Amino acid sequence: MLVSTLISTIALASVVVAVPVERGIPPTVILPNGIFQGSTSGNLTSFLGIPYAQPPVGKLRFAPPQAPSFSLAIKQATSFGASCIQQLDPFPPLFKRMEKRATNASEDCLFVNVIRPANIPFLKQLPVVFWIYGGKRNSGFEDGDSSNNPGNTVVQRSIDLGEPVIYVSVNYRLNAFGFLPGKEVKAAGIGNIGLRDQRFALEWVQKFIWEFGGDASKVTIWGQSAGAISVALQMLTNDGNTQGLFRGAFMESGSPIPAQDITTGQQYYDQLVQNTGCASSSDTLECLREVPVDTLVAAVNESPNLFAFQSLTIAWKPLVDGVFLKRNPQDSVAQGLYAKIPFVTGDVDDEGTIFSVGNKNITTDDEFANYVKTNYVSGATDAQVAQIVQAYPSDPTAGSPYDTGTNNQLTPEFKRLASFQGDLVFQSTRRFFLQTASKTQNAWSYLYKRGKASPFFGASHGSEVPEFYGALGTDFIGTDALVNFVNTLNPNGPKNSISLLSALDWPQWASNSTAPPLLTFLDPAPSISITPDTYRLEAMNVLIQISRAIIP
Repeated sequence: MLVSTLISTIALASVVVAVPVERGIPPTVILPNGIFQGSTSGNLTSFLGIPYAQPPVGKLRFAPPQAPSFSLAIKQATSFGASCIQQLDPFPPLFKRMEKRATNASEDCLFVNVIRPANIPFLKQLPVVFWIYGGKRNSGFEDGDSSNNPGNTVVQRSIDLGEPVIYVSVNYRLNAFGFLPGKEVKAAGIGNIGLRDQRFALEWVQKFIWEFGGDASKVTIWGQSAGAISVALQMLTNDGNTQGLFRGAFMESGSPIPAQDITTGQQYYDQLVQNTGCASSSDTLECLREVPVDTLVAAVNESPNLFAFQSLTIAWKPLVDGVFLKRNPQDSVAQGLYAKIPFVTGDVDDEGTIFSVGNKNITTDDEFANYVKTNYVSGATDAQVAQIVQAYPSDPTAGSPYDTGTNNQLTPEFKRLASFQGDLVFQSTRRFFLQTASKTQNAWSYLYKRGKASPFFGASHGSEVPEFYGALGTDFIGTDALVNFVNTLNPNGPKNSISLLSALDWPQWASNSTAPPLLTFLDPAPSISITPDTYRLEAMNVLIQISRAIIP
């Protein structure tokens, strides 16, 4: 009774302290796990590094997130919390080997950040955009951190447009810490923990965002790459029931991907067990919980990453666990078991280029066919593989970066690989989702073709992120589309807006059945146009059909 009374008092008090107060007093919110003091700079107030769950350490390693402990301590919320454990990612660039290492990574990493306008009228509640990150170097589900994209530019632009929003970002567990596969994991019911972290953070928003001036009924989930795939999977879990956690979705370079049963990743679980010295244990999962974190991290770093030879066939990823994901996500789409909410989804033109530098030793038609078969479609027949080989020819003028003729051909098969890999994982999955979901709800799509002159990579995966974050400080078209959507569930803004987007009508994808419209970002900025989503139509249909046929 005493605790519930205290919490009620805290909640009432926070209504007062969450609004602008006397100058010189730090902005403050009172939550069940502490009194958090943020900071204000210019038009923006930030609350950074607030724990939304208990530290997932010890017995909570690999466990679903748990609510943080009650506290009345005063805590500073003026800097980002530690990132979740990162997988070391040896990136093989063209001229120099570089490695990225996290400098502030920890198992204790489940933090949420809130950026809001500094001056919100009393009792005014603003719509919320909830960011789910992708990888630091586009390394899906292997690394990433909410501090990479602070969100200040989005909130500032929303203020400038007269459509203010609140920005929320969270950390979620990655690699083996968040996406451990295997029969042991399935038996324990602890698959897809990273996705469950995201869901738990969305529940936190429902409980507490009003204390920051946010409207819990107007949440849009937004992500890029692994973050966009996460957004899509949040739309599919629970057979599409959002539980009121969000009302819109915005996806950059990520859609519902095919996924197999979690036991198909057994080799990576077994590798982890072997490399941590747990092989002789009678309970290998319990042993993995108990090994020192440095030992576990070293074992994770022995697994292949996105820039290994197998490229987009990554070790740590969402898989069908029977709990969070009940079935192949594309089956859920086909069965209509997805959230019926408005959404925006898009891709960059050259999705596959950066993921094709790790397999440059594929140089012949036979090697390409064998790679496709063994690495991506092992269940396909020879005839189906032949279809793919024909759909993605070795002619460099047909490869990616597209529209660059014979330039950028690192190897005889580089542009072919880039085209195939980008379409298989990103472009075709987006189109498959739209073909179904655009019939049941409002949906818009875009294509980002800026930066085509970038050597070898073109308009590469991740290159559009600054556009949507307003980090370029130029045309703001992507940011404006996002802000409009968060406010009205329509990326088109008012015609009298200061936005350059207001001069162009962005039609819904389903508005033309033979040539679905795409908002296309063109060089030089701020050029935009409406173009048809019909490129490589036959080739992508081959990928969709074969993928649907071979993945149970």
